[in-house]
Order: sequence, then C-alpha cells, then structure tokens
Amino acid sequence: MNIELTLIGKPGCHLCEDAELAIDRVLAVFLAANPSVAVSIAQQNILDYAELAARYSEEIPVLLINGKVHNYWRIDEERFARALTEIAAEVSNE
Repeated sequence: MNIELTLIGKPGCHLCEDAELAIDRVLAVFLAANPSVAVSIAQQNILDYAELAARYSEEIPVLLINGKVHNYWRIDEERFARALTEIAAEVSNE
C-alpha cells in the first residue's frame, strides 16, 4: 500500500518549514507502527506552477493526502496521524 503526500509551499516560508518538520515527526511514528505501508512525499513550489499559486497562494503550506487537501497553514499532527492510520486501516480491511 502506498500513501501519496504532497506538500505545496515556497522557499523562505517559515510555515512550510514547520510543516516539513511536523510531517517528518508524524511519519517517523506512523511508519514504525506500519512497516508494510509505503509513503511517498512530493513537494511542489507554488512559484513554479501558476495554477498552484492562483489556487493556494494565501493558504500555504498545503498538505495533500492522495491528492486531496488535508491541511493548510499549520499541520495538526494529531489529525494528520489519525488520517494516515485510517487510510492504513481501510486498505487492510479490504
């Protein structure tokens, strides 16, 4: 099973840096508890994509989980961890 994360932000954004750290903290715990789950992380710079800048310029950082917006501005670590656990549980129940 693979969970795809996308972090949309821009260089020099302190909230984006905070989001990266929050994601790293949550993933360390989640992956230790769920070794069969693969998580890929992509970062997209709104300065490189006009459509992202138009859509998210006032909300960065934006975290997408499997292509859907999960959080913006600040990552709620408990909510993020719950979402990952729920996705892992759904797939294991299929």
